[in-house]
Amino acid sequence: MSGHSQFKNIMYRKGAQDAKRAKLFAKHARELTVAAKAGGLNPDMNARLRTAISAARAVNMPNNNIERAIKRGGD
Repeated sequence: MSGHSQFKNIMYRKGAQDAKRAKLFAKHARELTVAAKAGGLNPDMNARLRTAISAARAVNMPNNNIERAIKRGGD
């Protein structure tokens, strides 16, 4: 790696990784919100929401983000 600043190297790499992760989480949050609006808040009765929840968990989306997105769809 060029230069001597380890922090700068980490900063650029982490920034790119965080942006990619945020984009992925936003995509899953949008799908959760739409699924909750379309079929209700109960995943037992809403197959699309159930699928969206398992897809969000597969990419390690935090539970509070999942719950917040579902709640946004119910309002």
